[in-house]
Amino acid sequence: MSHEHDALRPSLRHGRQALSIPGPSVMPDSVLAAMHRPMPNIYEGELVELSMSVLEDLPKVAHTSGTPYITISNGHGAWEMALTNTLCRGDKVLVLESGRFAVVWGEMATQLGLDVEVLLAPDASTAVDVDAVADRLAADTAHEIRAILVVQVDTATSVRNDVEALRAAIDGAGHPALFMVDCIASMGCERYLMDEWGVDVTVAASQKGMMVPPGLGLVWANQRAHDARATADLVTGYWDWNQRNDPAEHYKRYSGTPPIPHLYGMREALDLLLGEGMDQVWARHEILAGAVHAAVQAWSVDDGLGFFIADPAERSFATTTIRTNSIDVDDLRLRAERDAGLVLGLGIGADDPRFRIGHMGHLNPPMLLGTLGTIEAVLTAMDAPMGGSGVAAAAAALAPHL
Repeated sequence: MSHEHDALRPSLRHGRQALSIPGPSVMPDSVLAAMHRPMPNIYEGELVELSMSVLEDLPKVAHTSGTPYITISNGHGAWEMALTNTLCRGDKVLVLESGRFAVVWGEMATQLGLDVEVLLAPDASTAVDVDAVADRLAADTAHEIRAILVVQVDTATSVRNDVEALRAAIDGAGHPALFMVDCIASMGCERYLMDEWGVDVTVAASQKGMMVPPGLGLVWANQRAHDARATADLVTGYWDWNQRNDPAEHYKRYSGTPPIPHLYGMREALDLLLGEGMDQVWARHEILAGAVHAAVQAWSVDDGLGFFIADPAERSFATTTIRTNSIDVDDLRLRAERDAGLVLGLGIGADDPRFRIGHMGHLNPPMLLGTLGTIEAVLTAMDAPMGGSGVAAAAAALAPHL
C-alpha cells in the first residue's frame, strides 16, 4: 500500500474510546452523573448522611465487621495509613513478593523506618509459595516479624494469591503477626472474605473494581489492628485513624474537607455492587475472565501471544497479563489505540514484552468481545502468528451463560 494511500485511509477510532486497562476502569454513567453536582453544605444534612451511609456499607464489600476508613489519596495512601497506625520504627515486616506491588508497598515501609524482609515467589510468573511462608514463620520463634504484607492480585503480573491458604499457614505456625492484604486490583472483582479469612488490615482504592474515579484510598481494620494502634509510633496527623473515629465534627473523618464528588460517586457504586449482590459480582467477573483466558489460550503460539501466569488456578479474574514474544507489543498497542480507539495496559516492570487487559468493574460481554475482537483484528493486520480465533473461543466460553 502506498504512502499516499495510507494518508487517505480513514481512521476507525472515532466513537467512544474503549478503555481496557487494569484501572482506572470504565466508570458507570450513573456514577459519573452522581458526581456532577454543586457543592453542598459540608457541616450537616444530606452530605453527612450520605457519608455515613458509605462508611456503613463499605464493610459489606469486604465482608468484614471491621472499621472502614476513606483517605483522599490513591492506594499508596491506603498503604501508608495501614502501616503507620499499626507499627513502630524498626519493626520487622515480611513482604510476600509475587510481581511488583507488594514489593513497592515494602519499599514504602522501608522509607517509614521499618525493617523489611522480602520473601520471593518461586519465579516472576507464580503466586506466593504458601509452604515457604509457613517455613519462614515457623523459623521466627522470637516472633520478630510484626506484620505480613501481600497482594491478593498483583496488577502488573495478574497473579492471584490464595489469601485463605496464607492465613492457614500463619495460624499453623502459631504466629501473631498482623496480616495485611492489598486488594487494590481485586476488591469488587475477586471473592474476598476479610473476617472469615482472618485478615487484620485490608487496603483498596476507588478506581478499579469499586468503579469510582481515582482519588479515594480505602482501608478496613479489625480489632487486632486497632489494638496495635495503642503502641504504634509511626502515626502522623493525617493518617491517624483514631482521630477519624466518631469525631464531634464530621469533617474530621476525612482529616479535612470531605471528597464530596467522590462520596456521591461511591454511594452510587455501592448501590450498584450491593444491588447486584457480591456473590453475583464475583461470579460475573469469573465468567468474563474465563472468556479472556479462552481467547488468550486460542491465540497462543510459541512465538506469539501467551499467558504470563502459567498456572490457570493463579490467574486473576480482574486482569490478564499477556506475553507477546516475537510480536512488537508497542506496535500492537499503538495500532489498537490510534487506529481503533482501544487502550490496552502497558507491561509494568516487564523484562519481556507484554501487555495487559483489564476486565474489572463495569463490564459486560459486548464490551469484552469488542476488546478481544479489536486485538484479533490488529494481530491479523500485523500478520502476527496466532494459533486460532480468540474471539470464537471467548464466545464459546460465554455461550453457556447466555
